[in-house]
Amino acid sequence: MLISKMTRVSRSNPFYYLTSVAKDRLPVFRTDKIKQLAANAFDEARRSGGILIFAYVIMPDHSHIVTDGEREDSEVLRFMNGISAKRIIDHLKAGEYNTSLLKLREATKKNNYKYSLWEHHPNSFEIYGEDTLMQKVNYIHQNPVRAGLVEKAEDYLYSSARIWNRRPLENEPLLVDIDKIDWR
Repeated sequence: MLISKMTRVSRSNPFYYLTSVAKDRLPVFRTDKIKQLAANAFDEARRSGGILIFAYVIMPDHSHIVTDGEREDSEVLRFMNGISAKRIIDHLKAGEYNTSLLKLREATKKNNYKYSLWEHHPNSFEIYGEDTLMQKVNYIHQNPVRAGLVEKAEDYLYSSARIWNRRPLENEPLLVDIDKIDWR
């Protein structure tokens, strides 16, 4: 269910800046394979939940996303984090990545185990204006540069920086909905 209407950030229609951190800040998203699984899961969550994604970055141990305010931030996080956790944990199980699974394991009743990809206290910040929106988008895009992963934001594959600079790759890992923003 993709949303086709234009949306404007405002006090009555805030956007959300969401940060999700991997359990114990583990660098779960080190490989392109895992980052692509996360990007695919975010796209699946966007389509199934009718969520717009305006900007994103997937770092080795966390992600940032700017999204619309059509749904409550907790609901958006449930979609994004729930689907990505399921896809990545299923991948780790299928590939028998037992060491990685062990790090994500949490004990439950009677020595059964469940796995947790994300910390249970994600951070959400409401955005009410275009200036704050652009501040958050720039912060997201500069995150890999500040971390020393690349010299230029556009060089980091799992980020929307190229799309915002109107130079997307033919096979972008995750398309974003910047053309659905109704600018003042």
